Amino acid sequence: MFNQVTYSLNSREVAEATNEWLDKRGVSKTSIAQLVHFLQKDYYPELTLDECISHVEAVLSKREVQNAVLTGIQLDLLAEEGKLMAPLQNMIKNDEGLYGCDEILALSIVNVYGSIGFTNFGYIDKLKPGILKKLNDKNDTQIHTFLDDIVGAIAASAASRLAHRKQAEREEATVRAQE
Repeated sequence: MFNQVTYSLNSREVAEATNEWLDKRGVSKTSIAQLVHFLQKDYYPELTLDECISHVEAVLSKREVQNAVLTGIQLDLLAEEGKLMAPLQNMIKNDEGLYGCDEILALSIVNVYGSIGFTNFGYIDKLKPGILKKLNDKNDTQIHTFLDDIVGAIAASAASRLAHRKQAEREEATVRAQE
């Protein structure tokens, strides 16, 4: 018989590791919230950065999101260290255009927040504003093949979450006004 090690997952540790690794890779909640604001400011001119941050935090509190963040960062780090097998190493290192696994991982985040999340993700992924431009800079020594898409997906999801909440508030106000 063998010794069985009991696996115990601590949700707080996973959440802390997610936040720690985002920070280590130069991504703050504020920089993600700025993307959310970019996506939603035309629809909600009164929108504040603090409100955007609260939606980013809500998205980051989901385990599926934490799993994607940690997986993507780990793959980027392994590519930086040259520890992936060929040809995967070169595809991730060079952010190969036809390598779509980075987007697929990001879409697993967006999928939690509905179709508006998909359109927000496509839009922000194409434009690459703010922190996404920095993460996508190929002159940097760091590889962010996965992280740039993951950050875009978090922002797109937070923007979707925000839009759904704002719509619910409008509907509630309409019902109250009719009473």
